[in-house]
Amino acid sequence: PDPTPAYLLRASFLARTLPKARAMLVVIDLNGTLLFRPSRNHPTKFVERPHARRFLEYCIATFYVVIWSSARPQNVNNMCRQLLSPDQQQRVVDVWARDRFGLTAADYSTRTQCYKRLTKLWADPVVAASHPDAGAGSGAWNQGNTVLIDDSIEKARSEPFNAITIPEFNGDINEQPTVLPLVHDYLNTLAHQADISTYIRSHPFAVDEEASVLLQHSDSNDELGNAAQNN
Repeated sequence: PDPTPAYLLRASFLARTLPKARAMLVVIDLNGTLLFRPSRNHPTKFVERPHARRFLEYCIATFYVVIWSSARPQNVNNMCRQLLSPDQQQRVVDVWARDRFGLTAADYSTRTQCYKRLTKLWADPVVAASHPDAGAGSGAWNQGNTVLIDDSIEKARSEPFNAITIPEFNGDINEQPTVLPLVHDYLNTLAHQADISTYIRSHPFAVDEEASVLLQHSDSNDELGNAAQNN
């Protein structure tokens, strides 16, 4: 699925910074992004990426969060129960799994390329109703206020300028550089953009090893870096 001409046109405008942070829908992948599952025979056993729980805690407290994984629903729900407290599970907008990709029965049971079309999320009644201005009829989730965090750029093919693509996590708990603190600060930058897609198009996320080291050691009481102190 390629981006539509309308999508590309909107993303082509100049990025503009807002004086105050805006509501933002953050769509987060699980396997390869927040965790690593070593064995397909034990799909709910996983290794957490460094800072994964703190990162989720911050995102859920600050933004509107959807978990979207290509794993099967039972496995996704089990992983979420391990990663999130009961209160956090209640605060997540929704949890989507393999059954939300529109796959054929044959593709559902095999390793096939999945695409996370954000238009499906925006059209979903539960997700749409989570926008803080949805009740007034003046607010909706769209390419201007939504970001997808995933380790696969191909999954974001239909909305490439709404994607934060991060290195795949393979279970190294000593990964260098640490990625999630950098994503944390990038999210805070996006929250001040008039249109997220225009900013990501001109300033795509990149892992900066030096910045990651500085963030990691900047404050021993805040593993996610200085930005958390300012929001």
